[in-house]
Amino acid sequence: MTCSNRAVWRSGGLAVGTIAALLTAGPPVRLSGQAPAPRIDTIIVVNRNVFDLQAADAPRFIARLANRLHARTRAGVIRSTLLVNPGDRYDSARVAESERALRNLNVFSRVRIDTTRLDGRLALRIATTDGWSTKPQLGYSSAGGDVTWMVGLVEDNLLGTATALAAVYNNTPDRRTFDLGHVNPHFLSRRGWLQAKYSNKSDGNRGTWLVGVPFYETAARHALTTDGEAASERVLLFRDGVPDTTRFSQGQVERRALWFGLTAGFAPRVTTEDYVRLWLVGQWRRENFDSVGTTAFPRSVFGTVGVGMDVGHVRFQVLERFNSYARREDVDISQLLHIGVWAAPRAWGYPSGQAGVGPELSAQLAAPWRRGFAVLRAAANGVLTAGAPDSGRVAGAFTVASQNLPRQTLILHVEGAQLRRAKPGGEFDLWLTQNGPRVFGIHEFTGTHMAWLALEDRVLVAECSSPTTCGASWASGWRPSSTMAGPGTRTSRPVWAARWACRCGSGRPAPCAEMWGSSPSDTASGRGSPAAAGASRSVRACGTRPPSMHHFMSDLR
Repeated sequence: MTCSNRAVWRSGGLAVGTIAALLTAGPPVRLSGQAPAPRIDTIIVVNRNVFDLQAADAPRFIARLANRLHARTRAGVIRSTLLVNPGDRYDSARVAESERALRNLNVFSRVRIDTTRLDGRLALRIATTDGWSTKPQLGYSSAGGDVTWMVGLVEDNLLGTATALAAVYNNTPDRRTFDLGHVNPHFLSRRGWLQAKYSNKSDGNRGTWLVGVPFYETAARHALTTDGEAASERVLLFRDGVPDTTRFSQGQVERRALWFGLTAGFAPRVTTEDYVRLWLVGQWRRENFDSVGTTAFPRSVFGTVGVGMDVGHVRFQVLERFNSYARREDVDISQLLHIGVWAAPRAWGYPSGQAGVGPELSAQLAAPWRRGFAVLRAAANGVLTAGAPDSGRVAGAFTVASQNLPRQTLILHVEGAQLRRAKPGGEFDLWLTQNGPRVFGIHEFTGTHMAWLALEDRVLVAECSSPTTCGASWASGWRPSSTMAGPGTRTSRPVWAARWACRCGSGRPAPCAEMWGSSPSDTASGRGSPAAAGASRSVRACGTRPPSMHHFMSDLR
């Protein structure tokens, strides 16, 4: 599944039949005897600071100091995130989604929306408790004689506006990098979104951006975003632990890219639980690869267009201590289906042997139960030139999680993926996606094949009432993983690891797995095929909103 692509069929039904039913279904009919839902008269916001000074969450001096240093989230930010307004009829589904939208800001440890009566009129009471948002980034590791260290600062709630700002410096055996990132979920308007990132490297520079209005809720009708990239950087190529000189003599290649994309989406059928969305994407791109130091660098310009459909039956399960501590989190157990096709004709800059089409398909099936769930995901895309496969990507994963045993979280996760003719730098990188135990050095495992199995039993030893310090847990697990040799791989050795860990302190939601965020651009051969054209995935982001700073900046940490 593409984490940003939402589509679905109902459990036990055929996908095609369900899509047809969704497209032809009429509006719900209200029985004459049903009373209309009451209207919301007012909205009350109670925004609390990190520590409750009336409770024994922490020593009083520390609690007071932390509350003074922390900028409490502004009431206006909370109101602008809600999907309901005064004067609207009460809708429990939209209220529940408003609660999810507030949690998705990743600045609160607790969010609760209740109804009350004021002088006989209906009022919504929104109560939030801030989490500590200023997070120093410090790291040091040494493996096989290679030293890696990191220092930086991430602020998830700048001046109480729910905007994020990050500055991180990384020093690795391969390069030195200074990253700046910014995410604003209310850019210029209530539903506007802005995210930008700039990387200043010792061997190049790279900047990415996204701005627009996404599908900010399940029932949203329209979406329009634009994104792009400007880069001049060195791409390192390895095979079996040494530089790969089979494609480029120095084992590295220089990449120069500049592209702009525009994505438009329209939902002809929406409810508070289901949607059918149509999307159209166009992209102008200039991207070339050549040996480092080349004086006459090639210059090619391409254009591509993509269309598709997403169908979804939305459902979330609220859990604690699954991907984070000290906060409730929403786990996506929706039924999803995504279908798309890309076209890159000769008239738009593609040579006759490289012009073609790129189909893509992804799906998610989920079976929830009380305090647990099972999720099956699958995704595939590729490029067809002259009727033959040029490049492609397939991935699948199965996850089972249960918190039915007291103070325990049991997790079984299996996944695998394979690339065909990936462009330089487009291989799987287990360091960036954080698939495996961190017992190997930076960039140690990259390749075109990936298999991963994790079995964990997390036992909560103690939990504090403080929203920022939440005790400790004990986890044991068995995690085999492997990457097989392919173009661009640094090693093909399988890894078998047993893990025991003790975790203290608050956590953050895990980032969306990058294997689900793929589009034909990720499978490009780098020769100007339709796959290299790429796709704007902003409109089809995780859930109904774009990725948060935790997702966008996950490669900094």
